[in-house]
Amino acid sequence: MAGHSKWANIKHRKGAQDKRRAKQFTRAIKDISVAVKEGGGPDPEANPALRNAISNSKGVNMPKDTIERAIKKASGADADNYELVTFEGYGPNGIAFFIECTTDNTNRTVASVRSIFAKNGGSLGTNGSLEFLFDKKGVFVLEKEKIERNMEELELELIEGGATTIEKEDDYITVYTEFTDFGLMSSKLEELGIEPKNSEVQRIPLNTIELPVEDSKKILALVDKFEEDDDVQNVYHNLEINDELIEELEKE
Repeated sequence: MAGHSKWANIKHRKGAQDKRRAKQFTRAIKDISVAVKEGGGPDPEANPALRNAISNSKGVNMPKDTIERAIKKASGADADNYELVTFEGYGPNGIAFFIECTTDNTNRTVASVRSIFAKNGGSLGTNGSLEFLFDKKGVFVLEKEKIERNMEELELELIEGGATTIEKEDDYITVYTEFTDFGLMSSKLEELGIEPKNSEVQRIPLNTIELPVEDSKKILALVDKFEEDDDVQNVYHNLEINDELIEELEKE
């Protein structure tokens, strides 16, 4: 898991000033829309899913007025009718992909995802064929500079909140919980006065496949192609993100 979180943080640093920022905003707005419709309305105090979506929106530096407009639109009669859909398939070298989308046109999204697989040496599979390769986990990214607390004391608090794994990097702490403890950890962080940079349920690979660096970079390029699609919210895979690959990524 450490490699995947390091890779995510590298992408965050490198993507802060480019088109990834626009994609992050689009994703955050869709998350807000779905949270309002499926989580219980436009009041964040009564809607935990919306509170989480707002927190993640702040994590990508979305302006407050943009967040408020997204909530207002999602609760109005002219709200976009988004549907959550997932896809599973294989990329080159047998790398498994699990893709989560939010779309207002399922046929368009299916065609797009299938096309990206086909053009990049992969294939779209049937739903349920690869889900068993991933485990749903709560993932919370905390910024060290915003934590005014002894690290040993913090770890004990996080374990009390359901943390199963705590990974410490230069600027971030990534906390993993069981899927069922996502709400518990959210409440614990709120109690501690810590607002996570990002918090979401992710699909973590149970086993990973290690490839040579150049082959690995092709897989990550395929991940980027999926993420460039407006309907795609999250892309998960079971490529091993090892130290050698991370060193190469940091050079780019």
